[in-house]
Amino acid sequence: MIHLILLSGGSGTRLWPLSNSSRSKQFLKVLRDSQGNHVSMVQRVFSQIRSVNADLDVTIATCADQEFSIRSQVEGDYALVLEPERRDTAPAIMLACTHLAMEQGADAGDTVIVMPIDSYADQAYYDGVVGLDDAVQSGFADLVLLGVEPTYPSVKYGYIVPGDTEGSPRRVVRFTEKPDGEDAKALIAQGALWNCGVFAFRLGYLTAISDGYLKSGSFDEFRSRYAELPKNSFDYEVVEKASSIGVVPYSGTWKDLGTWNTLTEEMTDRAAGRVVVDGATCSNVHVINETGLPMVVAGLSDAVVVATHDGILACGKEASASIKGLVGSVAETRPMYERRRWGEYRVLDSSAYPGGAKSLTKELVIASGRQISYQRHSYRSEVWTVVAGEGEVVLDGLVRQVRAGCVVNIEVGHMHAVRAMSSDLHIIEVQHGDVLTEEDIERFGDFWK
Repeated sequence: MIHLILLSGGSGTRLWPLSNSSRSKQFLKVLRDSQGNHVSMVQRVFSQIRSVNADLDVTIATCADQEFSIRSQVEGDYALVLEPERRDTAPAIMLACTHLAMEQGADAGDTVIVMPIDSYADQAYYDGVVGLDDAVQSGFADLVLLGVEPTYPSVKYGYIVPGDTEGSPRRVVRFTEKPDGEDAKALIAQGALWNCGVFAFRLGYLTAISDGYLKSGSFDEFRSRYAELPKNSFDYEVVEKASSIGVVPYSGTWKDLGTWNTLTEEMTDRAAGRVVVDGATCSNVHVINETGLPMVVAGLSDAVVVATHDGILACGKEASASIKGLVGSVAETRPMYERRRWGEYRVLDSSAYPGGAKSLTKELVIASGRQISYQRHSYRSEVWTVVAGEGEVVLDGLVRQVRAGCVVNIEVGHMHAVRAMSSDLHIIEVQHGDVLTEEDIERFGDFWK
């Protein structure tokens, strides 16, 4: 059996405003499958993994913020390992391998292959896990990478330099991280390969390394002491310190769809939402409008225009790879729209007043039959006004029926929850206090079982 660990992380700020801390790029349904259905990067990857002719045991390593998105998009059997905090890829892989060893009963001699969950590649890329397994089990090297044969001298990727240019697998002699254009050309001439972040090894190899940082008697103990692990990438913390490294070359399509420039190359639809694009004056333009407001785009070339509740982007495609710093200086620190296990919410207004008081207005949509957790807040009060649907509200243990027109006052520290009955329940929520953050929630599970 091959144990496949898929890493799901990152917020995709280079795809702002469509992607943010609560809606990562890998979950955006902007691609299409062979039947023409909209799918996300994650769904596309899982479809390809299920087509691999091998016995694969899949584990997804991610953060708690992405649990709902993964469970709602990925069906079938897989293990989910949640980081207690984000600490980069080295500790995430160590945590997942500890789970394999201590919770899933994997053998120390089994092959583990780590891959990003959002790569855009041909089926042959995923079929390559069989060759990686063969290389590991043959004892060719302690650590075996997958290297992509470059199609151009990219300055965005790291390069793997093998000792020879023929055969598979090959010995690795060194790495070069994001060279300039001339150095990239020279590396390609030497037979260097792009580093696509795929690593293969025996489980015991990695758990021995983990023990050097954190030795524990159980997975729960390991997870509780997660902050003791180095906050570093797997490349820097493990790969560059390894003495026995091999690489299996891959020749075929592989892309990191992490910028609007690369993502739009694979998008079938050039416009989505309430938008009119002037075909006579626009060329190579992609437009996404999630606001519901009318949008007109004219006179643009090689550009992307995106409008969501989190913001508006109008950008040349080539420049889209460099917007991260600009987004950081202007974007709100909290998402304005978010899907949750119980439904969704949208921020309608945010205001600050003299003396430090603040208010935040949301529209909550609790899906039929769903409920928000029984909870309380330490810094804010809330007023709920029901505008559509019927449901039940519990306040400090007392349950009451609510429908359109009902108002519920929730003071600081009071326990509360709500559930929708036979249809979606729409609530306008007004928060008031000095601190208005999503973190100001203490949850006590579901009130209604």
